[in-house]
Amino acid sequence: MLLTGEFPWTGFITVFLIIVIIIIFARGVVIVQPYEQGLQIRLGRYIGRMNPGFRWVVPLITVVKKLDLRTEVMDVPRQEVITKDNSPTNVDAIVYVRVIDPEKAYFEVMNYRTATVALAQTSLRGIIGDMELDEILYNRDIINTRLRDILDRETDAWGVKVERVEIKEVDPANTVKQAMTEQTAAERERRAAILRADGEKRAAILMAEGNRQSIILQAEGERQSKILRAEGERLSRILQAQGEAQGLRILSVGTRPLDRRAITVLSLDALKKMADGQATKIIFPFELSSLVKQAAEYLGATAESPDVPEGVELPSEDILGEIPGPETLRAAEEAARSIDTNIDAEIQKKARDLKAEMGEE
Repeated sequence: MLLTGEFPWTGFITVFLIIVIIIIFARGVVIVQPYEQGLQIRLGRYIGRMNPGFRWVVPLITVVKKLDLRTEVMDVPRQEVITKDNSPTNVDAIVYVRVIDPEKAYFEVMNYRTATVALAQTSLRGIIGDMELDEILYNRDIINTRLRDILDRETDAWGVKVERVEIKEVDPANTVKQAMTEQTAAERERRAAILRADGEKRAAILMAEGNRQSIILQAEGERQSKILRAEGERLSRILQAQGEAQGLRILSVGTRPLDRRAITVLSLDALKKMADGQATKIIFPFELSSLVKQAAEYLGATAESPDVPEGVELPSEDILGEIPGPETLRAAEEAARSIDTNIDAEIQKKARDLKAEMGEE
């Protein structure tokens, strides 16, 4: 009976021991992920690294610390910083870090994440304090580079690599924003005033240039017009003088064969025309007694005109010269018209050149 009563307890203890052994053995199983690195510490002594995969360590006396080797993103909290020109500004940033030496990251610093963020805050405050607000707003790349270099140099002893730093936001205080808004408005008004003044100056220059070109063209037109008028008057006087000269030549040639009777008739006819006027005083350009004598002789007796002496020849009709015909006058008119056309073309060309110059300006 005793034997049969002790058997169940022995079996139970055996099962319990087997379970305990399995649990202890299971606690020694360690699985390291591909992006992790394990640190094996046994009884307070560092044994070495553990590569990714299935590993087993002595349970209960061995501790394995796993460190993530991937790039981590750390948010630097927002903080108020006073710039070099005494402008309060709120700044925050983002830091990208990666563990490159697991032993240093675990043994050299208690918490490398907290240490890196705190170092980023103090370094960012120092960098911003040495710069003016305008430099901060327009030179973020310089701030990022300086902050990354500082952090990378300091965290190298912790086995941490700072890959990149980005300023997330620069938010000046409300009073500073208001001052910046007023400054921007004043700057825009100044630029607008400069642009208006420059536009008015250019308009005045173009207007003066246009007036100058207009005066030049007008003077050129007047000069050409005077030339044409002078040319026309010269041709008119030449033609008139030529006509008068030819008329005198014709008269001189025609009067040679006339006798005294014909001359008397012409004189009486001229006297008749002079008497047709309304003038009360008539001045005769020839001797009246001689005219009366010739008229009496014409009415009472005949008077032969003296014959042409022998050996004297009448002048040839060639002395009359060439009387200008319609073709000659038409050619002169076409020449004047051609001169007008050339002047108009030159004026239009100068006007186009002026418009082109104004358009280029």
